[in-house]
Order: sequence, then structure tokens, then C-alpha cells
Amino acid sequence: MSKAIRIHTTGGPEVLKWEQLPTPQPGPNEALIHHEAVGLNYIDVYFRTGLYKAPLPCTIGMEGAGTVLAVGDNVSGLAPGDRVAYAGGPLGAYATERVIAADRLVKLPPEIDFKTAAAMMLQGITAHFLLHRTFKVQPGQNILLHAAAGGVGLIMCQWAKHIGANVIGVVSTEEKAALAKANGAAHTIIGHATLAADVKRITGGAMVPVVYDSVGKDTFTTSLDCLAPLGVMVNYGNASGPVPPFDVATLGTKGSLYLTRPVFATYTAARADLAASAAALFAAVASGAVKIQVNQTYRLEDAAAAHAALEARQTTGSTVLLP
Repeated sequence: MSKAIRIHTTGGPEVLKWEQLPTPQPGPNEALIHHEAVGLNYIDVYFRTGLYKAPLPCTIGMEGAGTVLAVGDNVSGLAPGDRVAYAGGPLGAYATERVIAADRLVKLPPEIDFKTAAAMMLQGITAHFLLHRTFKVQPGQNILLHAAAGGVGLIMCQWAKHIGANVIGVVSTEEKAALAKANGAAHTIIGHATLAADVKRITGGAMVPVVYDSVGKDTFTTSLDCLAPLGVMVNYGNASGPVPPFDVATLGTKGSLYLTRPVFATYTAARADLAASAAALFAAVASGAVKIQVNQTYRLEDAAAAHAALEARQTTGSTVLLP
């Protein structure tokens, strides 16, 4: 038997229930893994609350690391005992064991431990495609990054600095500002009440070519005001709620702006893209250019407490759940 956090109805952290289930068995092209660590991500909150839909009851979670226990037919390149990690779904990571398609797993190099892997796969691969594919950041550019002290934010601060860009990080407290700066942010802004004016001052009036906004409703409009003409608005999260409908003509009046909503599944749908992003992430971490900070750990059965802390903005860096 295995154990898992399951939800039978959507709602607050209290809907997360610790339950016993039969251990699944791998089918063709699948592998059974035992989790050593599971990543906590804000998208887990979206599924728990029902903002993102999933059939109920279900086990949430999109990222984990562990050991292969068994493989099904037609699986090559994986064997019991291999150390692996994955991110991006399907749902089911909040469990002691799970079955997953073998082509979604990547082998871990010896220098990457399970906690680090579980903390970095979803956030690190997201940071990679945001900085290298959604908008290809260049040396010397000023870029604006919301939630700069969060899990994705701290990785992006470091990686963007490594590229040679100047990160303007938006945070909610002085403590988080210090953390963002310690991880490579060139400038920090606390709050977004005067965001456009602050960005104008920092950039000498030039504004920025790209805004990375994972906050959503509360910051969307002011983020648009921070962009230079032909700038790119990258909305990749809804921490404050989804962006309400708006008139697309606004993009024209504010400087012929571009708007995109990048999704992890699209950028990693091809096995080659997943493998390339993972390899780039492993190399960045191994070189020391990017350091993964696991600042909070919870027992998997205490996932409700972890969710409450995440939603209250009481976490920094990455959080890992330990089965």
C-alpha cells in the first residue's frame, strides 16, 4: 500500500486529506517510482481551489524526485534503482509512490540530491524557457520580475544575472528585497503602487523590454505601463487571481505590446525540449551559476500547512514535501 494526499472537493488547505491507497503498477511505457521528495508549487493551489479543473477525487502535485521501483513493457533507458525526477504533470506527485510515463522522467546526475531536484525541476525548467525561449534575454538588458524572492523568482534572478541582464525585482517586504538582491537582482522595488514610476526612474525613462508577471490580477495593468514600445508582457501566474478580460486594443495604445501566457506543458511537450531544458538546468546548478534554495520542508502528510504558508506569502525560495 502507498499513501497520498487527496482532495475530494475543492477549497482551502483543509480539503487536503492523507489517505492510504493501493500501490499502482506500471503499464506499457510507464515507470513506478518511490518519491524521496515532492515539490510544492503555486499551481498546486490553483488545482486545490478549483481555479484549474481536475476530476475529483484526485491527488495533486506536479513535481517530484525519487527512485525507480519497476518499469513496464516497452521502456528502455530506465531500470529499477535509477535516480530520477520529473515536473509538469500529469497530477499525482503528492504520494509516496506513483506511476508516470517513462518519457517524462529525466535521470539525475550524481551531484543533484533528491530534495534539490524536487525543488528545482518545475521552477528551474520554467525559468529556463522564460529567459531563453519565451523572451530571449540579452546581456545588458533591464528586465522586470515580479515575485523576485519566490521559487521561480530566485532562480530567474541568478540565471538572468549569469546571462548579463539587470533584474529589477518586485517584492512585498524589505526582507524579500534583501533576498532578491543577494541572489542577483540589480534593483528591487517593494510593492507596486508606484511601479511604473519606479521603473522609469531606474531605467532613465527607457522602461523595459520584458515583464515577467506571476501575480496576475493586481499587477497586470501596471506591468503593461512598465514596458517599452514593442515590449513583451509575460503573464505566467495568478497569485492574486486571474487577469480579468480586457480590450486587446490596449496593447496597441501602450506601444504595440506583445502579450503571452506561456505554459509548462507546451514548452516541454516534446521529449527533446524537456531533456534540453533539464540538461541546461543541471549544468547551471552544477556550475554554481544557479543555487537552489530549499528554505522550507514539510512532511507530505502536512501539505495543508505548507499550502497555508505559501498562500500567506510566508515562504521564500523553494519548499519541499518529504514522504
